[in-house]
Amino acid sequence: MTSPAVQLAKAGPEYGVGVYREITQWAATTPGWMQTAGDVGTELGILVFVALFVVQWWRARGRDDRSMALALLAPVAVAAVYVLSEITKVWLHEERPCRAIPDVRTIAECPASGDWAFPSNHSVIAAASAATFLITWRLVAAFALPLAVLVALSRVYVGVHYLHDVAAGALLGVLLAPLLLLIMRVPGTAAVTRLRQHRPLTAALGTAPPSEPRFVAEEAHASASNR
Repeated sequence: MTSPAVQLAKAGPEYGVGVYREITQWAATTPGWMQTAGDVGTELGILVFVALFVVQWWRARGRDDRSMALALLAPVAVAAVYVLSEITKVWLHEERPCRAIPDVRTIAECPASGDWAFPSNHSVIAAASAATFLITWRLVAAFALPLAVLVALSRVYVGVHYLHDVAAGALLGVLLAPLLLLIMRVPGTAAVTRLRQHRPLTAALGTAPPSEPRFVAEEAHASASNR
């Protein structure tokens, strides 16, 4: 019996051709600057997420151990989901639509044979990154989530994926990356606490801010209670 995953991977040639043709035909009529933006942006979006992770790590150098642990573990969770995505692609072997469908015009060059389509790795990385920011840096998440959607849809716009490829990739990233991050949070925080005690690692990990003296905290709490 064919597994549900294999059946879904075969849905592109069976059900997604019409939608793919409509999108690529429309994309071919869009202005040149828009096509260039789509082609460049599909890769640039991933680099933006990498840059955000670097900024998050830099900010965490002066924050508590948990913040540093989350900053370090977020890209690890994204990388783990990406590896799972790549394994899934090799297992399912869904052909790229730009090779499987005749007479289509694509904005991006069609990937080489053997570079499979389902799920979309770009969508996995973008969605997983944005989902981790919901836990680690919610202010940035408000920007990261729409960016992830644009990155995912751009893969269909430039012609290298079916719509269900990017939908599956986004779903995989959104569900698994935050789950992995939360699972690793406690042991990761404990590890950062230990590693920050080693002076050679201070430059990379920073130092946690000094804890508030207990008597100051109790006095502030008593003062607030009396108001």
